[in-house]
Amino acid sequence: MKGSLVLSTAVDLLHPLLLLFSIYLLFRGHNSPGGGFVGGLVAAAGFALYALAHGPARARALLHVHPRSILGAGLAAALSSGIASLLRGEPFMTGIWTTVEVPVMDKVGTPLLFDAGVFLVVLGVTLLIILSLMEE
Repeated sequence: MKGSLVLSTAVDLLHPLLLLFSIYLLFRGHNSPGGGFVGGLVAAAGFALYALAHGPARARALLHVHPRSILGAGLAAALSSGIASLLRGEPFMTGIWTTVEVPVMDKVGTPLLFDAGVFLVVLGVTLLIILSLMEE
């Protein structure tokens, strides 16, 4: 695919920054604005821009995994965050917290696992739609 040199150069610089920012939004989400949904959209926007500049085939190659697999992993992560509380005898989706400290977060627990699942579901669905439309 022959595209704009300016666009492809800008996307090559912005893509890693967008992915890094999406991870930051994921970790900041349950205490501040952000979270899995917004982080997943930002990551998908990074891949969508890459596909726009370099073509959907190169974007799929950069992704290394089919978007459907990302979607399935996200559903499994979100479901496992709820099942963890059932295994401890608590109501479904009750937050379980650990004492691990992460610099951008106060606490780490099952809500982070749920947010990561939402992140992957949003990323997978968005990329599935965008890449399918670009390939047609």
